[in-house]
Amino acid sequence: MADSFTEGSSTEDGKKRQQFGNRLLSDPARVFHYNAWDNVEWSEEQAAAAQRKVQENSTQRVCQEKQVDYEINANKYWNDFYKIHENGFFKDRHWLFTEFPELAPSQNQNPLMDLLSENKRSQVPGWKSSEDGLGFITEEQPQCSSNGLGHETQTLPVEENVTQKLSHLEVHADEFPGSSATYRIFEVGCGVGNTVFPILQTNNDPRLFVYCCDFSSTAIQLVQTNPAYDPSRCFAFVHDLCDEDKSYPIPRDSLDVIVLIFVLSAVVPDKMQKAIDRLSRLLKPGGMMLLRDYGRHDMAQLRFKKGQCLSENFYVRGDGTRVYFFTQDELDTLFTTAGLEKVQNLVDRRLQVNRGKQLTMYRVWIQCKYRKPLQTDTGS
Repeated sequence: MADSFTEGSSTEDGKKRQQFGNRLLSDPARVFHYNAWDNVEWSEEQAAAAQRKVQENSTQRVCQEKQVDYEINANKYWNDFYKIHENGFFKDRHWLFTEFPELAPSQNQNPLMDLLSENKRSQVPGWKSSEDGLGFITEEQPQCSSNGLGHETQTLPVEENVTQKLSHLEVHADEFPGSSATYRIFEVGCGVGNTVFPILQTNNDPRLFVYCCDFSSTAIQLVQTNPAYDPSRCFAFVHDLCDEDKSYPIPRDSLDVIVLIFVLSAVVPDKMQKAIDRLSRLLKPGGMMLLRDYGRHDMAQLRFKKGQCLSENFYVRGDGTRVYFFTQDELDTLFTTAGLEKVQNLVDRRLQVNRGKQLTMYRVWIQCKYRKPLQTDTGS
């Protein structure tokens, strides 16, 4: 998180950056002509040197007493970070709409209808096609199991009926923020809103509702006091995604998209799986989990000194915040174990350039999209 201020660089002329993979460095003599190059191949020597650097900076581990402190007081370290930097450290991530078009306005028209192509519809119980259009066979809706209040099912428009049928959830306007929305996005680890506010400013669809949470109460306060914060379209709250005893203020099977941008890497590795498991339950069948985070041998990992390593590929920064560096296989295991299906899992291996100082910086990020299957095991 604290290193991610360069993770989505714009082009030097201010234009919207193309989706990564489109700017290739074919002539090394032109390396300083642009701010960044995509899909940069590493030589065997460069990869071996990176591995040696990681082995070197991992030999001396942080003592157990300090490791306990970094875990127990993790929220304090992030609060201190945001008290110092406020909203001036990270840039707004407008590049997200290029890499993750699921967040763009055009995706909100009727994402579930688009997802249910002809070959998928037959897999969804109750789906029928009629002369009047597409919809579900009318049948009694199950009562909401989350509260046991026995509310009566209301007659809904087709689109909301589709949403309810797929989510196995009765949506009542007085039960949770954004319950009347038909497209719901949840960002975990929102910081000061560098993802949330571009979404809200770009997408004025009245059917959209955005949730966001952060470990840091200072960060959430900065989000809530931002002039762009609109409680009728967004709900920001403090939450520790590793706290198994604290539930999310969002029902199961109710979200279309969950966004994890440079946040999972701040979690202790042995707590990651349960955190993803809990988040996956919030997705509707067909809903998507989007992630972008640090990859193994990223420049930030190679810059750590001896004595900053907590465990294998897990480090503590000078300000007390922590960061893990992933492989594609590790992330695939986390998501598939949580019952999600891979849509995308790729490495963004980029060469960033400081043309003023004539410096080159090799960044490694991983970008993932995993979908909750339409057919879910209701007994889970």
